[in-house]
Amino acid sequence: MADLREEIEKRRTFAIISHPDAGKTTLTEKFLLYGGAINLAGSVKGKATARHAVSDWMEIEKERGISVTSSVLQFNYDGYCINILDTPGHQDFSEDTYRTLMAADSAVMVIDASKGVEAQTRKLFKVCVMRHIPIFTFINKMDRDANDTFELLDDIEKELGIETCPINWPIGSGKDFKGVYDRNTKKVMTFSDTLKGTKEGEQKEIDIDDPALKEELGEDYWSQLMDEIELLDGASAEFDQDMVSKGELSPVFFGSALTNFGVETFLQHFLKMTYSPLPRNSDIGPIDPFSEDFSAFVFKIQANMNKAHRDRIAFMRICSGKFEAGMEVMHIQGGKKIRLAQPQQMMAQERHIVEEAYAGDIIGVFDPGIFSIGDTIETSAKPFRYEGIPTFAPEHFARVRQVDTMKRKQFVKGITQIAQEGAIQIFQEYHTGMEEIIVGVVGVLQFDVLKYRLENEYNVEIHMENLPYEHIRWIKNKELDLDKLTGTSDMKKIQDLKGNPLLLFINAWSVGMVLDRNEGLELEEFGRD
Repeated sequence: MADLREEIEKRRTFAIISHPDAGKTTLTEKFLLYGGAINLAGSVKGKATARHAVSDWMEIEKERGISVTSSVLQFNYDGYCINILDTPGHQDFSEDTYRTLMAADSAVMVIDASKGVEAQTRKLFKVCVMRHIPIFTFINKMDRDANDTFELLDDIEKELGIETCPINWPIGSGKDFKGVYDRNTKKVMTFSDTLKGTKEGEQKEIDIDDPALKEELGEDYWSQLMDEIELLDGASAEFDQDMVSKGELSPVFFGSALTNFGVETFLQHFLKMTYSPLPRNSDIGPIDPFSEDFSAFVFKIQANMNKAHRDRIAFMRICSGKFEAGMEVMHIQGGKKIRLAQPQQMMAQERHIVEEAYAGDIIGVFDPGIFSIGDTIETSAKPFRYEGIPTFAPEHFARVRQVDTMKRKQFVKGITQIAQEGAIQIFQEYHTGMEEIIVGVVGVLQFDVLKYRLENEYNVEIHMENLPYEHIRWIKNKELDLDKLTGTSDMKKIQDLKGNPLLLFINAWSVGMVLDRNEGLELEEFGRD
């Protein structure tokens, strides 16, 4: 038991979230560099270079230079075992990020110092707030001209409704970026450009009271720093670990992931301010991570990660106990015992088979087509389910059909498998079954990914016809006779793959009209397992 507790206590599992281009992938790579997981920080810019970020593996990601799917990276550092869930920054893939946040214990929010809080950050942040998970802020790109520091903090507080507590403080930015002042140790760490691409470089630490500091920074920057420290100590929120743990206060750090400045300090502070895995809610109450019984839930399914194998991997977050390769578990939703085959951990598309893993870890297991997102697997005597993962309501719809009618089988298989991954949702026309397939997505870029993957992975060419619908509602009282429903001219009746009835609308006002015309009808915006 001591061994189990010790292993679980070493675990830290966090997601990195940001707007595209805030430098999230670069930051992830620098973490891996410190953990010795990679020897050279790869160049991350889209098409220009042949080396792609270790966490971007899908062909379409390499072509477009964006992260489309979340990848999981594990490394060891300073006695901790760290699981990073890297998420897509592009808003069209926010649903994947949303599910990934369900598997994380805390989140690191990367913000571009010259842009502040951007639209995508806001959306993802709301999910963190909803789950009350601790949020740490890394204000990146200080080696470029940045906004006023107080304004950046103000922006976070106003936009995201969370208090901030700067742990360190930047001195200058862009060409005049001098370094950061650590408010706790009262030392200034000076910035030197020699850090590019290397693990260590020239770093000087100078005490705030040391007369040499004025000489190092120059009179102007020194006096500005003194004024700002005074202002900070009077105005900013006090550090409060309890508020951080509840997700009500965000510790803020400044640095530059590209030049590797301020990254290790951030990592060290982060590890001290976060906890090992906490209990998770289930239908029988919270489940203790230190329990001897193994349990996990599926938060992501990814097909064809490896072209040579044409396989499907179900990613699971272990919530309690210890996992052992080949162990027999109960698949709650499937209602039967299964053996978990080919368990593996990822370093993007590099994988290795794992013999054991613990609460807090993420493992990928071979999926013969039995898992769905949100499924629980466990070994306890009393079966239970973890809370389901809500489904985002799609905002864009298209009718999809295969160009070659002889390829019907591949088309249905491909589109069904991609839907099981959760990137798209598929519906059928009411009463016509799979003859007419309607695809719903959260972001339009998902249509491009669908087309690309069907052609490249399933050899099926498709024709897509955009539909004008923008609003979807699940019908809560399923016993209702859809044929007797009084609709509006812009309403369409459809059903999901499980046969649940749904309604599509072009205009939001039609939703209210349909509710008025059909007494007792209950509609909801979220689909649930």
